[in-house]
Amino acid sequence: MNPRKVVLAYSGGLDTSVILKWLQATYRCEVVTFTADLGQGEELEPARRKAELFGVREIFVEDLRETFVRDFVMPMFRANALYEGQYLLGTSIARPLIAQRQIEIAEAVGADAVAHGATGKGNDQVRFELAYYALNPSVRVIAPWREWDLTSRTKLLEFAEAHQIPIAKDKRGEAPFSVDANLLHSSSEGKILEDPAVAPDEIVYQRTISPEAAPDRVTEIAIDFEQGDPVAIDGERLSPAALLTRLNALGRDNGIGRLDLVENRFVGMKSRGVYETPGGTIWLAAHRAIESITLDREAAHLKDSLMPRYAELIYYGFWFSPERRMLQALIDASQASVTGRVRLKLYKGNVIVTGRESPNSLYSPQMVTFEDDRGAYDQKDAAGFIRLQSLRLRLAAAAGRRGGAL
Repeated sequence: MNPRKVVLAYSGGLDTSVILKWLQATYRCEVVTFTADLGQGEELEPARRKAELFGVREIFVEDLRETFVRDFVMPMFRANALYEGQYLLGTSIARPLIAQRQIEIAEAVGADAVAHGATGKGNDQVRFELAYYALNPSVRVIAPWREWDLTSRTKLLEFAEAHQIPIAKDKRGEAPFSVDANLLHSSSEGKILEDPAVAPDEIVYQRTISPEAAPDRVTEIAIDFEQGDPVAIDGERLSPAALLTRLNALGRDNGIGRLDLVENRFVGMKSRGVYETPGGTIWLAAHRAIESITLDREAAHLKDSLMPRYAELIYYGFWFSPERRMLQALIDASQASVTGRVRLKLYKGNVIVTGRESPNSLYSPQMVTFEDDRGAYDQKDAAGFIRLQSLRLRLAAAAGRRGGAL
């Protein structure tokens, strides 16, 4: 049975424009378009005008930058989340917000289906659809790339021309690579980037100048945190999106935030991507610095041990899962005392922490000093501590299992 009304995540680009027409032609259904401004840096009104050309009556174009940073990016950065130790999850964290708004719009307009433009090879199809089903288990999901026979760029262009779909001139040839961007990052992959042995050309980079081209001078900044979230730069309080925008500009101008990564996709294959996360790279360094003086050792180590699992959940698309929510509750509880100021130097691709201070600091100069500590720490106590810590090692050695043999 064909759907009556479909909410399409619509960028206005070639692929989603073809999908829009394909949905109308294949299912004879009404299509509602939803275009989200997540800070990708593109003018969104052309998407509205394109949708109008297709006869779309209900068009949603929404600025979600503040929601994106406040409700998705900030919780993720409280965890210091890195997928496979390097990737700051810029694309991954945007998908649940887009999916959430699609479901909300579908319910508001009485649609019985949602559609996305992710291909059958990538992670995004999983992220979108897991979010859809978590929010509305009965919703119908249409994934054209898994249904249609437009299996090549040539066929896609032929379909577009046959249905008078405007095609940007650079889309008539083979695109050198594909780009996904939002306020947190830009991601480039495919075509000229598919050989991981070949260095990316400078044209790949969208958000940063190269470290070599960055000014030969230091930029010094201070970031204020409250309960784990950055709230001000150099004493100026900013909204979440404005703060990330400011950090992005600082990172861009100092060649900060580039990453060339071969990662393991959730669907099983390895892929090579070039990521730029200028503001996020500064944010992560500063957050870890303020945590270093405000978090208890075991709390910090437990949090770090859980981080890879938390990052995987986001990368795999389980933002709305109960286990992610459980981990988030623990992470958020750990941030109650993470308040203070971090000072940094930015220089030619480097983020250098130069100072950190907090009213909740656990750092005690009196304890760690090499000078007279006025009796704050009795060094003789360490002997008993070491004896107890070594007990199992001494027992194993006495039994002939020296060096920790099992």
